[in-house]
Amino acid sequence: MSKKWSKIFVSTDPIKVKIISQMLEENNITTVIINKQDSSYNMFGNIELYTQDINYESAVKILKNKENE
Repeated sequence: MSKKWSKIFVSTDPIKVKIISQMLEENNITTVIINKQDSSYNMFGNIELYTQDINYESAVKILKNKENE
């Protein structure tokens, strides 16, 4: 990754991470999902969602607005 990326969300639920990623993508915020879960036992490890630093504040604002709904 040549551009600066920041972690904006962490979960063990892959569906939740995907939904948040799609919500941000709909708002023109590029995201990357990095799955650090154990491949044998999906209950160990986290799934991390990253966005470019230039979009970090916008992404956090969208997440907070969605959380308050």
